[in-house]
Amino acid sequence: MRPKICLGNFRWRISPCEGSIAAPEIPPQEGPNDIRHELTDYTDIHVAISLIGIVSGLIVLAGMFSAKPMNGLTALFLSATAATSITGYGFPFVKVTPADILGALSLLVLAIAVFARYSKLLAGGWQRTYVISAVIALYFNVFVLVVQSFEKVPALHALAPTQKEAPFAVTQLLLLVLFVIAGVMAVKRFRPDAPSLKVKLAA
Repeated sequence: MRPKICLGNFRWRISPCEGSIAAPEIPPQEGPNDIRHELTDYTDIHVAISLIGIVSGLIVLAGMFSAKPMNGLTALFLSATAATSITGYGFPFVKVTPADILGALSLLVLAIAVFARYSKLLAGGWQRTYVISAVIALYFNVFVLVVQSFEKVPALHALAPTQKEAPFAVTQLLLLVLFVIAGVMAVKRFRPDAPSLKVKLAA
């Protein structure tokens, strides 16, 4: 059996009898299919986190209408929405895109919402600041969901293949109007009691 000597990433076979060196054995490299498979898995995780953020955010928004703080769901909404923006930067980078800018804006408003909610405990004007920033963060997430739906769902893509057509513009306009109305209602109705804002930590 021929002994092997490891040099870097190559393994050279040296024959003690002949004293010759055989061709190096190059370790298998990741092919396009492997990379595509990993990217698909990463995309699935990113989408799952995004959907968690959207669903929990819509529930939190509904709770604002009845002044319910929903501590657990609020934490889930904020963390999942932040994770959505952060994982969005994990895709192959070619150039700065509108999605990159939107992700940065989302993280900014999320930081404001977290500060208002957990540091200031919604005291004074921070209550309105929290509601507005949280609603904007949720809107950004749903906005991207609509964009992706028009790109990936065949029926929607047929209506607006370049996303410059009227169906896409009307959908996004309606979405914006709905969130503006929901935001105004949330600002007016979200008046939780101070004690209910404190997250109970397990002993």
